[in-house]
Amino acid sequence: MKKLLISLLIVTAALTAGAQDYQTGIGFRGGLSNGLTVKHFIKSDVALEGLLTARWQGFNITGLYEWHAPAFSAPGLYWYYGAGAHLGFWEGYSKHPWFKDDKSYSVLGIDGIIGIEYNIGEIPFNISLDWKPALNLIGHTNFWGDELAFSVRYVFGNR
Repeated sequence: MKKLLISLLIVTAALTAGAQDYQTGIGFRGGLSNGLTVKHFIKSDVALEGLLTARWQGFNITGLYEWHAPAFSAPGLYWYYGAGAHLGFWEGYSKHPWFKDDKSYSVLGIDGIIGIEYNIGEIPFNISLDWKPALNLIGHTNFWGDELAFSVRYVFGNR
């Protein structure tokens, strides 16, 4: 069993050695929620991502656990999926096009994420596109399925 595990690790390392991978990335996230993103790999295929985003005249802090895998056999291209949680603080927003609500909220909820990212080999940058649905469990309880975002990160370190 040990020999099989070691063999799998060596093969995996050999297959991914030429990829332009990174250990940590810091950048900007843009979409309906705009803000900052920090992604750090804790294993070769598992990352923790933290988001600080602004929306609804307030902000959200989100933590995600993500699994990454090569996409379409293209060097530097990965798809990922994961789950996490968020904590948010929103002010009232009476000018919203779909609803009028001038109350303030503190929210707590769960998040999912699925996306694709490309690690640019020539320069230390990474771009990603993802969808991050969220369900508020406390506060303004509701499902938010409109979180489509594009991120650009400066990356450093090899994983």
